[in-house]
Amino acid sequence: MKIQELENLVIGAGPAGLAVAGRLRKNNIPFEIIEQSNKIAWSWHNHYDRLLLHTVKELSHLPYLKFPEEYPRYIPKSLLAEYYEKYAEHFKIEPQYNTKVETIQKKGDHWIVDTNTDISFMAKNVIVATGVNRVPYAPKWKGQDDFKGKIIHSRVYKNGKPFLGQKVIIVGMGNTGAELALDLSEAHIDVTLSVRSPLLIVPRDINGRPVQTTAKKLEKLPFGLGRWIGKQVRNIVIGDLSKYGISISKKDPIDHLKKTGKTPVIDLGTVKRIKEGKIKVVGDIDHFNKNGVQLKNGIDIEADVVLLATGYRAKIEDFIEDTDELLDVEGVPKSPIAVGAHQGLFFVGFDNYKLGGILGTIFNDSKTIVDEILKQ
Repeated sequence: MKIQELENLVIGAGPAGLAVAGRLRKNNIPFEIIEQSNKIAWSWHNHYDRLLLHTVKELSHLPYLKFPEEYPRYIPKSLLAEYYEKYAEHFKIEPQYNTKVETIQKKGDHWIVDTNTDISFMAKNVIVATGVNRVPYAPKWKGQDDFKGKIIHSRVYKNGKPFLGQKVIIVGMGNTGAELALDLSEAHIDVTLSVRSPLLIVPRDINGRPVQTTAKKLEKLPFGLGRWIGKQVRNIVIGDLSKYGISISKKDPIDHLKKTGKTPVIDLGTVKRIKEGKIKVVGDIDHFNKNGVQLKNGIDIEADVVLLATGYRAKIEDFIEDTDELLDVEGVPKSPIAVGAHQGLFFVGFDNYKLGGILGTIFNDSKTIVDEILKQ
């Protein structure tokens, strides 16, 4: 086992790791970057085909390199992956690929990072950029082993072609579940959404204007006026969906985001398809049976495929010791700069609690981290 000593180690070559690496390079700060896959921004190369950014391009680029002018307002995943590769090339970011972190442990004033290779790292600063979507979350139900169909996580979904002629139940109506239901519906596939809780739904655009930029302006209005305006607009555009099986949460989307890090459902056309009867909505699943599922209201639904749009977990406790003081109730780091026993650890790509979206916080948190390193 060889130990490579260095000042700064960045873990992960997705957008979060690239943002930090770009800033380090711009400031002539030496670093190494490791990546468990074999390419830059692996996840963006492997997302489902129709995925576009839900945030506008003006608020989604990495430091020091804006998107090309010809890119559309909402960038498709293929162009985004291409941009990340060009970003790495521009800043001469050359990860050590196929290098997965197994443990990060404190030793004196440094951190020892053991990997699946024959190289370990000893670094003063370790920037963890593995992100909130590292580990797919797949809940378990009674009877699912008896189900003769398939149960798959949304991570493996690409398009509707494998599901032609089949009945699909999607579990969860977050942004992924809503968009995959839309994708399947547009491919004329029998699709049902299983929704457990009240939802917050906002349109992506109103009259051609992005809701993201409008919301940032409304947030600046005094006396809660912006929140009130936003609520009236949602009532008009989204409306009452109770007769379609969806209960709308009374929570304010911005407050909910800031408290839980959970974004509202950004509607790209799913609501229209639900109203047209082309996407069915049912309640929570109680258990599986041989031919499908039984809901908690006792109704049986047949299915060939159950698609889990149940999200991900950061799970950094898998490789960092003693995280009790490090993580919040949602299991993500409380701050981009760790303190106390974890001093020297930094986290970027975990703060989903702000209105600018995860790419906006990556831009800001990468600056916070590199500014802190510059003080050393």
